[in-house]
Amino acid sequence: MRLEDKPLTFVVNFLLGASWASVFLGAITSFLLFYNESIAYAIVSGAIGAIPGMVAILLIEHFITNKEKLHELKKQTKLIEESLLQR
Repeated sequence: MRLEDKPLTFVVNFLLGASWASVFLGAITSFLLFYNESIAYAIVSGAIGAIPGMVAILLIEHFITNKEKLHELKKQTKLIEESLLQR
């Protein structure tokens, strides 16, 4: 994981794992539920069943990206301040 805070990293990794499990569980359950009707309908329902987990993954990745961006901006700000103080 790319985050610096260890407890936060654990929570984020756990939530990412749970989200991926939700994707697979939603897709497989929806697919198997509608498989008897038609294969096309089962594929579409499987894709729709995976959407909530995919949204959760996108939100968590967005959170990680924003935390990385904040950390990088803090490092850059510190470097700029040090550079200005040396002049």
